[in-house]
Amino acid sequence: MQTWRNAFQSKLSRHVNTSGVTLARFLFATPIAAIYLLALYSYQPQAIPHFNNTFVLYIVIASVVQIFATALMVILFKQKNFAVGAGLAKSEALAAGVLGVLFFGSKLSALGWLGIAIGTCAVFILSGFTSRSNLNIKTVLIGLASGTCFALTMLFVREASLELDIPFPYSAAWSLIWVLCIQTVLLGCYIFYREPETFTQLKQHPKITLAISFTSCIGSIGWFSAAALQYVAYVKTVGQIEILFTIILSIFWLKQPVKKNEIIGLVLISIAALLVLWS
Repeated sequence: MQTWRNAFQSKLSRHVNTSGVTLARFLFATPIAAIYLLALYSYQPQAIPHFNNTFVLYIVIASVVQIFATALMVILFKQKNFAVGAGLAKSEALAAGVLGVLFFGSKLSALGWLGIAIGTCAVFILSGFTSRSNLNIKTVLIGLASGTCFALTMLFVREASLELDIPFPYSAAWSLIWVLCIQTVLLGCYIFYREPETFTQLKQHPKITLAISFTSCIGSIGWFSAAALQYVAYVKTVGQIEILFTIILSIFWLKQPVKKNEIIGLVLISIAALLVLWS
């Protein structure tokens, strides 16, 4: 789902500005997430959790940081091709490992660290930055910043989910609802006052805007649920398998040919995912 979301965002970014493409990710996602939460409670009722101040703080930070992460990734799409932009943003696994251990109490095994390191190397190989002629410092820095922001988002989401006194997957679903509501309100208000023409741009592309919201929401349900169960660095490393689908889309939908570095990168990502699963 996230691969499709990235593809749709890449396509929408040709017609809509950065803040508009970012808003498309959240605009219609809240009602979809609400339906998912209602389905959970219909299947097996649970108590409504107590949202303490710590939970709210974590959620607000996660919401703001993810807005910046998405905006940076959209900027990447405008600088390089689709696969490169999405690939660089996947540097988040290493960032999640380092930040998680330093500030969030994560405890990763040696095998897990090896998997994270191999996965990070694979990301840069896939991104095409294997020689100086391909090296663009600005793009690399934006990619690393985007990946770091995505990592921080999930680290704070995990902490928020653990604050709730209800079992998985209800805690993850509530966290997602809060994040989506806050993001929609914050970014919507910003666009209303600073870039009102953005709403007109989005109205001209209703189908792709809805597609972005839908695929983003389903993908976020997966990310938030996994983060509630396991350390974020491990989740993000296994999630790098997304790049396989990114390349498939690049080849068959965006008509971009497969390259040797992409084959090498995918092999490394598979190894990284297996190491993390075994750690």
